[in-house]
Amino acid sequence: MSAVYHDYNHRIARQLRYLAVGLLCLLLLSALWGRYSGVSLLSPAELWHDPLAQRLVMTLRLPRVLMACLLGMGLAASGSTLQMIFRNPLVEPGFLGVSQGAAFGAACAIMLFGTVPFAVQGLALFFAGLGVVLSYLLARHIRFGGWVLRLVLSGIAVSALFASGVGVLKYVADPLTQLPEIVFWMLGGLYAVTWSKLLSILPVVVPSLAVILFMRWRLNLLSMGEQTAFSLGAAPTRERAIALAAAVGATAAVVSVSGVVGWVGLIVPHMARRIAGSDAQKSLPVALLMGGIFALVCDNVARTLLAGEIPLGTLTSLFGAGLFILLMTTANPWLRSTT
Repeated sequence: MSAVYHDYNHRIARQLRYLAVGLLCLLLLSALWGRYSGVSLLSPAELWHDPLAQRLVMTLRLPRVLMACLLGMGLAASGSTLQMIFRNPLVEPGFLGVSQGAAFGAACAIMLFGTVPFAVQGLALFFAGLGVVLSYLLARHIRFGGWVLRLVLSGIAVSALFASGVGVLKYVADPLTQLPEIVFWMLGGLYAVTWSKLLSILPVVVPSLAVILFMRWRLNLLSMGEQTAFSLGAAPTRERAIALAAAVGATAAVVSVSGVVGWVGLIVPHMARRIAGSDAQKSLPVALLMGGIFALVCDNVARTLLAGEIPLGTLTSLFGAGLFILLMTTANPWLRSTT
């Protein structure tokens, strides 16, 4: 019996290794697609001999490809973490007021300073963090339910407040200059990504993703509930706070640059669990790679499908909703054979 069980585990581990290698290759292919494709399609020969093509790739396309990869990985890892912490498959990275807070901050910056990049990014990041702080403070004053339920309720309330604030700003904004900028930012996009913007969020995104990956095996314990996790040797309150801070930090950083990009942090964790199982040690790395691929493919399609760029948030919502319907209406025999 033990030999059969050992062979079974060995087969699963081998399949997951093949899956990881395949996803990594897809990620690299998506990055190469994004590097060479665009309104003007560049060949490797042109890139090698043409200084203008080299400058185009290095200053515009390469930082955008890296930012799309970071965006997908950050949202996917945050979504996986939050869904396990709150034991709710419908939780997404911006539900604690992060996305709506960032949208409110960006709208304020556009109203006060125009489209100055650092002002928009700085205020978006500030109000995204403020949304989390307000959700936490409000949750401490709610008088019923457990801590997880109180955080969910407070996040819904804070998101609604920020959404109302964005609605007021859109109402009083100049319809010819300010309003289009606010609306287009809220649709999400990487059209304005530069090396300076990319480097500005790396000190937040990279440590946050490292913490999430390091704690992925603890997420299995935290998803079992407070008493069960404590009885198994975990410190639920402290470890949940660390994982939550890392997830929120990664989300706030990438959203401050990309705008509101939905469905990545909701659908990719479901796809990863459908393929790799519910164990976070296996599903979280898969979610990271799939998130990077998903965001890269959507951004490449947004740049190349039409002459004008399609907002990234529109495509992620379209593809994400389609994948969600597909996941909910189809079986997964491969998963049943490996979990």
